Amino acid sequence: MELRHLRYFREVAGTLNFTRAAERLHIAQPPLSRQIQQLEELLGVPLLERGRPLRLTDAGRYFHEQTGTLLSQLESICESTRRIGRGERQWFGIGFAPSTLYDGLPELIRELRGDTGLELGLQEMTTVQQVEALKSGRIDIGFGRIRIDDPAITQQVLREEPMVAVLPTGHRLLGAPLSLAQLAGEDFVLYPANPRPSYADHVLALFANHGLSVRVAQWTNELQTAIGLVAAGLGVALVPASVQQQHRADIGYATLTDAEAVSPIILSQRRGDVSAPLQRCLQLIGANRP
Repeated sequence: MELRHLRYFREVAGTLNFTRAAERLHIAQPPLSRQIQQLEELLGVPLLERGRPLRLTDAGRYFHEQTGTLLSQLESICESTRRIGRGERQWFGIGFAPSTLYDGLPELIRELRGDTGLELGLQEMTTVQQVEALKSGRIDIGFGRIRIDDPAITQQVLREEPMVAVLPTGHRLLGAPLSLAQLAGEDFVLYPANPRPSYADHVLALFANHGLSVRVAQWTNELQTAIGLVAAGLGVALVPASVQQQHRADIGYATLTDAEAVSPIILSQRRGDVSAPLQRCLQLIGANRP
């Protein structure tokens, strides 16, 4: 299947008339008919009821809706690519760990999106993935949770965020601040399972530094999944305090009494990168820091 098949079908589905569709596409009608037949053969189902009037089958209506969205996105990407190629806009890629979206990152994104000279790309990824993406040029800045020692990357801690415990509603430990020692006897839901090192290793190290061990009941890759599994009673979890903005009736949060129970928000960038978009981003971050 080729892109022309989708474009040709869009015109036929939009006009329900092969002659008018061929005129719009500036091709003859017979080749257009053959292309639509070829598309139907590739899909293995009819897309059109060839009568008078011409109609879309149920499969054709579905295909028209889905490919229309796809083509619109592709056309938008192509136009942005042309603008970047002409120097009218600059591409700026941001990688972020999901938990950083609960802090100041949304406001930064809003401000950057308001810059008419920037084409902004957002990618959800762990800190380890951010480092590789920075080195390959796929992103220009990253917001994560762990420290990485890499000569090609510089990092700075934006904030040390307190951690809180997430427990299922009705848990006996809810209602008062908790110590790591109290939590050590509980089953834990840890995230992410991969890639490592990760936020999970930070949690494990926090307990190990106190001579405590963690009994892992379940590993998962997503913060939201971990919270859902806590709600289901599989265990407890430690999350950054800003996650408390997510209100759910089936979980509760408890502050921690251990002062070192914090999770840093870490900015990562390529060493020596002095590009204008990055400097603009760093300026905004500096202006918005408490």
